[in-house]
Amino acid sequence: MNIAIVGATGNVGRKILEVLEKKNFPIDNLYFVASSKSAGSKLKFKGKEIVVENLESFDFSKSDITFFSAGSKISEKYVPVAAQQSVVIDNSSFFRMDPDVPLIVPQVNSHHIKNMKKNIISNPNCSTAQLVIILKPLHDLFKIKRVIISTYQSTSGAGKAPMDELLEQTKLSLESKKIVSKNFTKQIAFNAIPHIDTFADEGYTKEELKMVNETKKILDQNIQLTATCVRIPVLISHAESINIEFEKEFTLKKISETLDKADGCEVIDQRKDGGYITPIEAAGKNETFVSRIRKDNTNKNSVNLWCVSDNLLRGAALNAVEIAETYIKYKK
Repeated sequence: MNIAIVGATGNVGRKILEVLEKKNFPIDNLYFVASSKSAGSKLKFKGKEIVVENLESFDFSKSDITFFSAGSKISEKYVPVAAQQSVVIDNSSFFRMDPDVPLIVPQVNSHHIKNMKKNIISNPNCSTAQLVIILKPLHDLFKIKRVIISTYQSTSGAGKAPMDELLEQTKLSLESKKIVSKNFTKQIAFNAIPHIDTFADEGYTKEELKMVNETKKILDQNIQLTATCVRIPVLISHAESINIEFEKEFTLKKISETLDKADGCEVIDQRKDGGYITPIEAAGKNETFVSRIRKDNTNKNSVNLWCVSDNLLRGAALNAVEIAETYIKYKK
């Protein structure tokens, strides 16, 4: 199997490399592809140095599967070119809502890969990926009617520069020096910003609408969902506070057991100090962790819970590689 990674030098591209190596993914030839700025540099894979090639001149016929992790503008221009000769797994938002492009979280809707018509498979938004892994087994049992979600998203979701800026702003703040935000609409250090991506209709941001539309496409168009997305001063891992209303009655024991058995989930829910998961603990791990499971006493058949997942892994690199594994299985 020949593999290419476009955006290999970025946050997600490097994580894809790590996941491929840890999984011992079957690779005959591996190609690193990036912009002209990064072309010529070298990255290591399994101890071997590989030269990064220029995206503008790369021959995609050399690759069986190509991962794109270079943003929507690059995907818009180059994914259709690559898809003429290679199966593309795209991490950007550009093709997610295309009806001819399956949007896949393998634990939830792997069978949708059969609907691929353009040689393109989309990877969902990082916050959506961890959400639907939790919703799917609960929807199967109790049928979800409505979801209210608030996200607490790390700076790595916006890229390496915002991560670096968080560290820089933290240092400046501790030194009581002036802070001028570069990658955020307001100061991020010691703050929370209720604004991710640009504003769209009715006061929602595009990030919030992505969660709504992607969840419906992946899981069920009939689920009602509303979201508020917040950027917080954390480097890695997204957290989500989720309220779910079911059509059927449930028990907390059944919800906890179901989620703990679900592929990709782990429940850590002890009702004592520290008996829950936080972003720092989830970083570097593959699971989507669930804590604080409790009934919503204000609404019939409703539950509150808290989930945390490494957005660079479950929300991007890990999911992308699992999509590739799923595609290979279906191809056979």
